[in-house]
Amino acid sequence: MERHLERSDPAYRVYLYVFYVCAAVMASSFAYGTYITTAEWLEEGTYVMGEAVHNTVVPFENFARVSTWAFFSSIIGWYCVSRIGWRRTTAGKISGVRLALLRMMLLGFAIITGYEVIYNFVVLYAQIEAGTVAGQVPDIDMLYVAYPDPERPWNLVFATKMFLAAFIISAHAFYLSTRPRKPTLEGGG
Repeated sequence: MERHLERSDPAYRVYLYVFYVCAAVMASSFAYGTYITTAEWLEEGTYVMGEAVHNTVVPFENFARVSTWAFFSSIIGWYCVSRIGWRRTTAGKISGVRLALLRMMLLGFAIITGYEVIYNFVVLYAQIEAGTVAGQVPDIDMLYVAYPDPERPWNLVFATKMFLAAFIISAHAFYLSTRPRKPTLEGGG
């Protein structure tokens, strides 16, 4: 049976440092995407959400895209937070009405992001299929959907990655919120 991490455990520091690296990757991805998208919007008057982040590869050509780094680091970072932040949710610190509201919110996030993942996959598949039927296989990385705002379309691969990460995180958080609470050693249990 897996026990909770304590601050004195050597693994605690590993999770903490990995979280810091993931946070830096997420922050730099966001800053880069914001800068490039803002510049594109000011220059052209339009942009495709996530296109710049998805079509930039780091650290070298044909390796991982910035959107992949953001996807990966958000999930790994969340896991690290769930391992080192357990004490805030145990021993009755969140209970009653607040815990019920938190669970409903997490379930709502999981449902919404799950729907968005399915929606984006269906639209992505439909655009690939439409291009293939027309005799031309489309560049998957350049496909976008002009929804919900036609003036600000979303890159489909970027949207799918981000909503999938959000679904995994919110579903895992909901799962953790429904697990029986283990008492802390300080609480006498």
